[in-house]
This record gives sequence, structure tokens and C-alpha cells, in this order.
Amino acid sequence: MTIIEVCAANLESALVAQKAGASRIELCSALEVGGVTPSAGLVRAAVALLHIPVCVLIRPRPGHFCFQLEELSVMCDDISFCRESGAAGVVIGALTDTYDLDIAALQSMKAAAGHMEIIFHRAFDFVNDPNSALETLIQMGFSRILTSGQAISAWEGKEQIAAWVKLANNRITIMPGGGISELNIAALKDATNAQDFHLSAKTVVDLPNAKPLKGLDTAYFISDESKIIRTIASV
Repeated sequence: MTIIEVCAANLESALVAQKAGASRIELCSALEVGGVTPSAGLVRAAVALLHIPVCVLIRPRPGHFCFQLEELSVMCDDISFCRESGAAGVVIGALTDTYDLDIAALQSMKAAAGHMEIIFHRAFDFVNDPNSALETLIQMGFSRILTSGQAISAWEGKEQIAAWVKLANNRITIMPGGGISELNIAALKDATNAQDFHLSAKTVVDLPNAKPLKGLDTAYFISDESKIIRTIASV
């Protein structure tokens, strides 16, 4: 069975994705910078209103994935809140400044997650030794790895993704993400043997006749119901 996970950056997108038939949601904010941790109110609302699983991205800021102790404390607090709010899982990741897994940070976040599912995000695409990192994440109890195959897009990284799917051997889910749409998902599935796919299927919306104001953008991203429906139909 093919699983379609939609990255939703606001409540409207999450509800649209559910209506379109998405299997689950990765909830975040600020897609334009790759996603950061959503607000407490958004987490509560999504968990309350959706009947599909809500996994929450834990990323305190844009940029690299090497976190200071103070940032780790914030992340653990956010994870605890998600657990208490009934989220299905959290999407986490942390690296050292030499691009290895930050085991201590990951163990702290795993402890904060408790019973929740833990998923490793695209920090995986920056690790020096991904094969070794994959084995470590399996041992730590991660359920999925989101990856573009250390390439710009999942399609460009499809050969590496296929190798990791084979290496994982059903011990952990390798979930392609990055540039996936109805135009390439079927071919990507055939090329990689992956069963879980991550996409935003986003479009830009703006108010008609929005008043321009220097430094402020009135447009934002929302998940496109028709794109999600067509992508699901493709597989």
C-alpha cells in the first residue's frame, strides 16, 4: 500500500490534505525556509480536527542542523508538548559540526518523545556516512527516514534511495521527499521500491487586490487539493 504524507504549513493545508485522501500529515510552519516547528495552537488544532496521523516537525530555526544546548532544550520542550497534545509522532534530526549524527541530542529528543513515533528528517541528506547512520537510526528506534537521496530532488537521488530501501530491508521506512508530484511519483516508486512518499503539493494564494507593503508578503503557500488527488491517483 502506498502511503502519501503531505507537508502542511497551516491548518487550512492540513484539512485540505485530509480531504484529498492523504495518509498522514507532517505539520510545520514556514515552508519557504524548509519548515520550522509550528505553533502550539496549530498543533492542538490539527490534532483535534484531523482523523489521520499528525506528525510534527521539530526544528527551532532555519539553517543547518547543528544545534546548541539551548536550542536542544527548546526542541525537547516542543516535543513534550506534542506528546501531551496527542500528536502521533515528531520529525527530528540533529548533526554534529562534522556532519555525523548527534547521538546525545537524538537520545534527549527520543526520551522527550516517549511513546510517540520518531522520524528522522532531511538532515539525513547531509550526513557523511549515510549507510552507517541508517543502521544507527534503526537501533535507536526511528520508524522512518525522509530523504532526497542526498540530491537536490528525490528523482535525482532515486538510485541512492533505491539502495537505502534495499539496505533497510523493511527494518525502517525510507521515505522519498523533495520535488515529488503526480508527474514523477509512479516512476519514482518503480525506480526505488519505496512505499511512503512525502510531498507538499503546494500552491501560492493571495488576497485579490492585496495592498502591497514593503517588507511584507501577503501571499502564502497552501496545499492544493487537486494536486494531492492527482498524485494519489498516479500510484
